[in-house]
Amino acid sequence: MNTTLEQGKFVFLDKPENTITTAAHWGALNVALENGRVVRSEGSLAKNHQNELQDVVADQLYSSVRVKYPMVRKGYLEGDKDTTLRGRDEWVRVSWDKAFELVSNEIQRVRQQYGSESIFGGSYGWYSCGSLHASRTLLQRYLNVTGGFINSKGDYSTGAVQVMMPYVLGNIEVYAQQTSWHTIVENTELLVIWSSNPLNTLRIAWTSAEPEGIDYLAKIKASGKRIICIDPVKSETCQFLEAEWLPINTGTDVALILGIAHTLISENKHDHDFLAKYTVGFEQFADYVLGKTDNQPKTAEWASKICGIDAETIKELAHAFIANRTMLMSGWGLQRLQHGEQSHWALVTLAAMLGQIGLPGGGFGLNYRYSTNGLNANSGIRLGAINAGKPNLNMPFFPVARIADALLNPNQTYDYNGQTLVYPDVKLVYWAGGNPFAHHPDTNYLVKAWHQPETVIVNECYWTPTARMADIVLPATTSYERNDLTVAGDYVVKHIIPMKQVVPPQFEAKNDYDIFAELAKRAGKEQEFTEGKSEMDWLKEFYQIAYDAAEKINTPFPTFDEFWTENKVLSFETENQNNTFVRYQDYRNDPIKHKLATPSGKIEIFSETVANMNYDDCKGHPTWFEHQEYSGKTNEVEPLALVTPHIKYRLHSQLAYSSLRQYYEVNGREPVLIHTQDAAERGITSGDIVRIFNKRGQVLAGAVVSDGIIKGTVALYEGGWYAPQDLSQPNTLCLNGNPNVLTKNDGSSKLGQGNAPNTTTVQVEKFELEAPEVAVFNPPQFSE
Repeated sequence: MNTTLEQGKFVFLDKPENTITTAAHWGALNVALENGRVVRSEGSLAKNHQNELQDVVADQLYSSVRVKYPMVRKGYLEGDKDTTLRGRDEWVRVSWDKAFELVSNEIQRVRQQYGSESIFGGSYGWYSCGSLHASRTLLQRYLNVTGGFINSKGDYSTGAVQVMMPYVLGNIEVYAQQTSWHTIVENTELLVIWSSNPLNTLRIAWTSAEPEGIDYLAKIKASGKRIICIDPVKSETCQFLEAEWLPINTGTDVALILGIAHTLISENKHDHDFLAKYTVGFEQFADYVLGKTDNQPKTAEWASKICGIDAETIKELAHAFIANRTMLMSGWGLQRLQHGEQSHWALVTLAAMLGQIGLPGGGFGLNYRYSTNGLNANSGIRLGAINAGKPNLNMPFFPVARIADALLNPNQTYDYNGQTLVYPDVKLVYWAGGNPFAHHPDTNYLVKAWHQPETVIVNECYWTPTARMADIVLPATTSYERNDLTVAGDYVVKHIIPMKQVVPPQFEAKNDYDIFAELAKRAGKEQEFTEGKSEMDWLKEFYQIAYDAAEKINTPFPTFDEFWTENKVLSFETENQNNTFVRYQDYRNDPIKHKLATPSGKIEIFSETVANMNYDDCKGHPTWFEHQEYSGKTNEVEPLALVTPHIKYRLHSQLAYSSLRQYYEVNGREPVLIHTQDAAERGITSGDIVRIFNKRGQVLAGAVVSDGIIKGTVALYEGGWYAPQDLSQPNTLCLNGNPNVLTKNDGSSKLGQGNAPNTTTVQVEKFELEAPEVAVFNPPQFSE
């Protein structure tokens, strides 16, 4: 039972005896040991909903797929320059001293021969949630103090919208504090959950998950308010909330929004006063919606033919949205597609037409599906964290989702956000804390790109598909084999968590801090990297930042030694919690004093800046563009659309190797959701192994036949480990159902260059041959 919180004070939460407190992205954890070995783990915070991710610490520590020793690809060690052997070569175990020598010498050689601008250290991914042992930050810190590196920009989650929103709202919006859940429960009358599944995604956070967000979903359910879920898949959230499900064709959300907008405009029900006072450019958008600019009115009937929702329902949505206090709560999947910039731009425009932006419970929210957003912010107490050091500002960059293009097309120009840029010539890739062979689209294209650098180095805990594609792999500790600090929730620091070392480093693993400190030492830059501080020195410094903040607001707060000795979650509630935060309320109340950081200071439905870029795939206002591949452009060869949602039982590709597979694998493979009628037409029943294929690749998966997906679309969950049958063969079969073998590498548009996996078409057939074993969860072959 958790200790009752005293208002305005920190208290330690109770925990079971003989457990160690630590944390992961999926929450604060209590871990129990017997004879020095982890036997049990569970969440530390009060919870009303099970989070199975918290139960598998032992799997993470003792998995057979751990990288146990420093390893070097045999051909690379012997001087073979054939980089196509990556992923299929034998491995050789080496000493740490030899591994450090190889890495240090190679980075020095590449710098001397090609310059620091030939080293890519973007290392994108969900690394440890700790303040110190953040592998990507530590890698970049090492590369910065030793000469610089090429970095990437943006992310895969919101690549299109985070470039678009500054032109519309003056900020990237997708990582901003949202209207509080409490306000939604109290004031929202109609909740529209648009292409989002927060019941799943609120189980994790960039720091450590706080379960209160899921508790609010239960309160929303109990409130009896009307809830609509617009999604190709009847998600767990939709089922939990017992919401109305409106199945929509994949990639057609903009068409639906335009159909709603046309209804409002043609019936003169949109909010003229709000649009005039708080926005610019509605007239241009309205002309487009009414067909004055292209002779195609975006009527409900027009939209229905594209999105698959009947015209009368579209009109009813328009009437319901304007008649009720409506919150449009969107996910990020609807912008991970070709022309993805349009989706959220159109959604914000629709919210502006309703005139409820800045009102309690109304408007829009682009970030309720992640990191406990929508909870109540505390008094501003924060932990410190390690930084990446001083970057070399002259180094080139590229949008993160363009990595394969960058590797394959050095010195080629491309468009991005109003600029013409040039891809660098990458000779060395250093990755720590990520798995691009799980998250990057068009895996076969990425394999070709991965052959281009002269050297690939990876720090990893596990033999991920990316580690298998490296030349040198350094075994890294998990977060349970080192000391660190974190908080629960990214936007709400209600808990500070000691991430105590649970067990010693397993096998020959070293933590990333020590790895990069040694490499910096060999480059003569140890002092710059470590600043003379040990692991505990850093943690004390980071904690002191929170301690000083608490002192300023006269809040009792334990010293670091007290906190560390107590080994419990430190929990906090402010004396006067702000339960009523409303996004854009200040702007609505005083649009002059709180003007937006757009050229006009207002919401820009039409952006002159974007229009002047003259891109053919991103105009000056939200626009429906027909995608090259989507549900409306299927054919006999590829008659089905593909969508790639998040699965409940892992974080992207993390924990894909764990015993949590028992909850979702089908016949030893990743599950694919297929509509009952689509399955019947192909003679497929639940449990069958099926082959999903298109012009880019082919995968095996286990069929789950269901009416919980729109007909004409199949859902293959993102994050499945890539398991190629034979990398020596082009277009080889992925045995484990990684959907990115099938998805497109193309950027969202010239503006955002985000990733676009959700505009993909495929075919599915029953696999009649004997299915090969999935061996990716076994360690690769190696010699001493």
